[in-house]
Amino acid sequence: MSRTYVSHFLCALVVLSLPLVAGADDNIRAQLEAGEFGPALEAAKSLPGGARDRWLGQVAAAQAAAGAVQGARSTLGSMADDSARYDAVSGIRSAPVGERWGRGGAAMADFDTLIELITSTISPESWEDVGGAGAIEEFPGGVYVDPKGLLKKRTFTDETGELKELRGAASGDSGNRNVRRESPLRKVSLNRLEKQLQLNAAFGDGTAESLEALAGIYKIQYVFVYPETGDVVIAGPAGDWKSSPEGRRVHAKTGKPTLHLDDLVVMLRAARGKDKHFGCSITPLRENLANAKRYLEESAKKSLRPGQRGKWLADLRDHMGRQKIDVFGIDARTHASHVLVEADYRMKLVGMGLEEGTLGVKSYLDAVKLDKDGNPPAMSVLRWWFTPNYSALRTTPDRNAFELRGQGVKVLSENEMLTERGERVHTGKSDELTSEFARSFTTQFGRLADKYPVYAELRNVFDLALVANLIEKEDLAAQANWNPLYFDREYSVSLASAPTEVETVINHKVLAGRHIIAGVSGGVSVQPKQLVSLIKSDDYGVMKAERSGSAPDNLKSNVWWWD
Repeated sequence: MSRTYVSHFLCALVVLSLPLVAGADDNIRAQLEAGEFGPALEAAKSLPGGARDRWLGQVAAAQAAAGAVQGARSTLGSMADDSARYDAVSGIRSAPVGERWGRGGAAMADFDTLIELITSTISPESWEDVGGAGAIEEFPGGVYVDPKGLLKKRTFTDETGELKELRGAASGDSGNRNVRRESPLRKVSLNRLEKQLQLNAAFGDGTAESLEALAGIYKIQYVFVYPETGDVVIAGPAGDWKSSPEGRRVHAKTGKPTLHLDDLVVMLRAARGKDKHFGCSITPLRENLANAKRYLEESAKKSLRPGQRGKWLADLRDHMGRQKIDVFGIDARTHASHVLVEADYRMKLVGMGLEEGTLGVKSYLDAVKLDKDGNPPAMSVLRWWFTPNYSALRTTPDRNAFELRGQGVKVLSENEMLTERGERVHTGKSDELTSEFARSFTTQFGRLADKYPVYAELRNVFDLALVANLIEKEDLAAQANWNPLYFDREYSVSLASAPTEVETVINHKVLAGRHIIAGVSGGVSVQPKQLVSLIKSDDYGVMKAERSGSAPDNLKSNVWWWD
């Protein structure tokens, strides 16, 4: 009896709710036709579920068509569903120019631009176009010129106290006011970041430097997910930035490179692809190796006379020629690709003594010596390559907070033997001198990254790759109801020329009258499955506390970072 009553009662609720939604649709439609955007916006926000975002998209389209660009942007920003917003933005961008932005009119004072300037800079969320109480019209209704010729916003007496409340809310620090101030732990919501970029592109605002620098974060320390607010967040130290002499964007105090927006998008796309393994290789050509080997064997038959060493070395380099650069798993024209290649190449310069290392890092040739019989090492190609180096990922028992641990980068080594035809044979082994350089470079990586920021940029790329694959493995985007359509489909990553070859890294040393020659190959190899395989639970509650203190509570729709 009781169950039947409850069932009938629920059915009655469903039946009664339908006319209410239909009535709301009619009301919003009528308000939009009358140009009453504020009431239409409020009515749309009160609707449930998908109906809310569907009507918000239509309100935004009507605002854009009427020239209320900032209002349209704010309305789009308040949409919760990424797919609905993506469709709404696409519809607005595809509308004819006259229907997108213009109210039309003859060539006279540009009131639209002036009004947009005022409403976008003075309490942007308080104007009626976005559902607020403030109103502004063309001269002389909303602005006026005082006797001194100063343009001012017209003021009205607020009898209700509503404007006072709006002013109080606007004066509060949203955490999004000074992106260049120092912060021990800045938070960036990746989905809010994407939304900001999407709206900037839709309304022709470009990409601010703060977006490109991911709010100045120069190291990722945590990843948080907040299903309750729909946010996937990265967090780390941040602050003001500047351009280095090399043209890198670096933290003003430490010189550490900031994160790079394009690298984030490249890593997110790579993580969502089928073949997630990415990296680069710098390898000598087989025919060049064969030529160099024959040249060395022939020249060894007679001693060099005084003054011949310079020509002999030049001839050897000519025989070695250039090395081939291959980039796999990501587009070779991207910034991330260039970081991989540059870091690898410059590491090999250090290994061959052609670029200075730091205290504790000795080049291969500085360490090499003759064996007990007075013979130099056999000619081979030394192989060093970068790979990620994380001790573990720590997570809370609920797996909603993750901490990156470890320095991020290490160098591995191997000796490759050469055949008469110049073929490289992987030995799977590394002699003591070759492995010692790899160990010392890994141990002193922090100092080397301070001296050569490209290594720190490599760590940033590895950090972003780890984050991207963590999002995929743990399904964090789905937990936050985030569908990164704009990052996947439309965001335009900057592309430059793809590196294809480089001068061979080779050097020599004379020891006890013997010439010791060393060449090097290698690259960068990242296996994403390995990155997210070591996830350990944190039982001390530290991350839980950090996550709780970092929550994006009561943030405005246009805020994408906070401290």
